[in-house]
Amino acid sequence: MKLIIQIPCYNEAETLEITLNDLPKHIDGIDTIEYLIINDGSKDNTVEVAKNWGVHHVVSFTRNKGLAKGFMAGLDACCKLGADIIVNTDADNQYSGADIETIVRPIIEGKADIVIGERPIDEIEHFSPLKKKLQHLGSWVVQQASHTKIPDAPSGFRAFSREAAMRMNVMNEYTYTLETIVQAGRNRMAIMSVPIHTNPELRESRLFSSMFGYIKKSMMTIIRAFMMYRPMKFFVTIGIIFALIGTAIGVRFMFFYFNGVGEGHTQSLILASMMIIIGVQTAIVGLQGDIIAANRKLLEDIQYRVKGLELTKEAEEDCGQEKK
Repeated sequence: MKLIIQIPCYNEAETLEITLNDLPKHIDGIDTIEYLIINDGSKDNTVEVAKNWGVHHVVSFTRNKGLAKGFMAGLDACCKLGADIIVNTDADNQYSGADIETIVRPIIEGKADIVIGERPIDEIEHFSPLKKKLQHLGSWVVQQASHTKIPDAPSGFRAFSREAAMRMNVMNEYTYTLETIVQAGRNRMAIMSVPIHTNPELRESRLFSSMFGYIKKSMMTIIRAFMMYRPMKFFVTIGIIFALIGTAIGVRFMFFYFNGVGEGHTQSLILASMMIIIGVQTAIVGLQGDIIAANRKLLEDIQYRVKGLELTKEAEEDCGQEKK
C-alpha cells in the first residue's frame, strides 16, 4: 500500500523544512511513503528547499492559483503516481506529523474513505475567542448542509482513499475544506474525524486578511455548496418562507375585507399575491436545480470512470516500459 503526503506551498521556504522533518518515515500497514509538494507560484526558493530535503515529487504552477486549485492538482498527481492513500497537510507545520498515522489508520482498516483531523480548537492559544466561536459555528453549518458529523470542518489535515480522491471536485477558488465535506456527505462517502494535535504557530494564516473576510468567504462557500448539492431543499425552503409570508398578508386582508374595511388595504392584497408568486417561482427554481444536480451527478460518475481508465492505461504503459 502506497501513501503520498501532499503539501500545498506558497512562499514556504522558511517553514517547509520544519514541516518535512516532522513527517513520518514508516507507518504499519503502509509499504511506501512518498512526499509531494504543490508549488503554487512561489516567489522564494520553496522548490529548492523541497528538492534539497529529498521530496519525491513537485507539482508547480507558474502563478498563484489559490489553495483549492493546488489541493485538486495534488490529488490528481497523487492518483497518477499510484497512491492508495493521500494525506493533505499544511506547510506551516500547524499539524503534528505524528498524527498522520492516526488519520490514515481508519482507511487502512477499511472503516472510512475520508478522515479529517479534529483540532482541539478551544485549546489553541493563538486562536482568538471570536475565531474559536466562528470555527464552531462554521462546522455546525457544514454539518447541517452535508448531513455529516464533522466537528472541525475547516481543518485542512485530512486523508483520502484513492477512490474518494478520484471523486473529489472542488469548484470554489477560495478553499477546499468546506465544499469537500458537503460533497462527501451528498455522495454518501464514509467520512469521519479523529482527534489530532497542533503545533505552535510559526506564521500568521495567509488564507484570509481579516476576520470579516474569513466569515464572508466561508459563508459564500457554504451557501454555494448547499445550492449546488442540495438545490431542492435550499430553494424550496426559501420559496415556502415567501409563500407563508404572502399567505399571512392575504389572511390579514381577508380579515379586513369581511369586516367591511377591505378597500383601504388593497396594497396588502397586491403584496400577498407578489409574495406567493415569488415563493412558487423560487420553488420551481429548486425543482430545476434538482434536475441539474442529477445531471451533475451523472457527469461526476463519467469523470470518475474516465479517470479510472486513464490511470489504468498509464499503469499498463509503465509496466510495458519496465518489461522492455
